[in-house]
Amino acid sequence: MKPLDFSELLVVAKENLNPKMTARNCEAGHVSCALQTTSGTIYTGVAITVPCGIGFCAEHAAIAAMINNDESRISKLVTVYKDGSILAPCGRCREFISQVDDQNDDCQILLENNIVATLAELLPEKWDKPVF
Repeated sequence: MKPLDFSELLVVAKENLNPKMTARNCEAGHVSCALQTTSGTIYTGVAITVPCGIGFCAEHAAIAAMINNDESRISKLVTVYKDGSILAPCGRCREFISQVDDQNDDCQILLENNIVATLAELLPEKWDKPVF
């Protein structure tokens, strides 16, 4: 598969949105993530939010699908909210992306106003960086 530009990946993420309340305290599908691996494959995921903190982010769902298909290296990633606005990955997701593959620090992430940053720029001074 050919590499997508961020405008195409953004369309994929928005098309994957499916906001709903699945239970009194469970909002799902209101945040969507689309990522492209270095092989060119696209994976998507949605967030599930519950009040006791056991839900998960859209990035986690997309990464789980990627791992299930024997891939771990992310080249591009974008996350969107149900209103279509672009979200930066939270700190937990940044750390997760970094730990899934050592080379994911080069992953490009689309931010608001068409700003693109690498994961390394969003997660400086990693706690597990090699000392020597």
